[in-house]
Amino acid sequence: MADFRPKYVTFDCYGTLTNFDMAGAARRIYADTLDEARMAAFVRSFAVYRMDEVLGAWKPYADVVASALERACKANKVGFRADDAQRINEEVPTWGPHRDVPSGLARVAQSIPLVILSNAMKSQIPSNVAKLGAPFHMVITAEETGAYKPQMRGFEYMLDKLGCGPEDITHVSSSFRYDLMTAHDLGIRHKVWINRGHEPRNSASYEYTEIPDATHLPGVFGL
Repeated sequence: MADFRPKYVTFDCYGTLTNFDMAGAARRIYADTLDEARMAAFVRSFAVYRMDEVLGAWKPYADVVASALERACKANKVGFRADDAQRINEEVPTWGPHRDVPSGLARVAQSIPLVILSNAMKSQIPSNVAKLGAPFHMVITAEETGAYKPQMRGFEYMLDKLGCGPEDITHVSSSFRYDLMTAHDLGIRHKVWINRGHEPRNSASYEYTEIPDATHLPGVFGL
């Protein structure tokens, strides 16, 4: 991919750039309720229900978190409290980047404009972005597009707003399920998977470049 210089490098934010600590938040809340085996099952349930919740019509992210947490509680026979969901939602803007992110992003930003497409609220993400250590040309939220990834609408909205086609960008994410599969289906050929360890390596037919962290991102573009 070093021979390809995109017009924009587009990113997923939560999980890819920001250390999206939903698992840690759940552990902090339920530490006195669940042993390690049950906690691991609960954290997994919370993650898969969040995915399921974003597949329908758009709703505020606080509702996504609350519904997913309530379903995880039910599945794991834990009492649900709405205040716990609110506590988790309020944590999100406080989370900062993975340690490898600021230096890698800053180097790429010197040569190529950076864009974020995030499953976030407009009021939620500015604090996270401010901690990333690099300038962004544009930050687009699910609230703005009216749809959460992995739905296609957000990607289509982003391309329209940037005034370019799928052939003009490189999309970067740590998630196949939320980002890279949809990007592939939309004809975004140039994709980078940052292997954060929360999803398994996927089929090479998705045409992606794998890197272990963001410090390797400049090298993808020969920078």
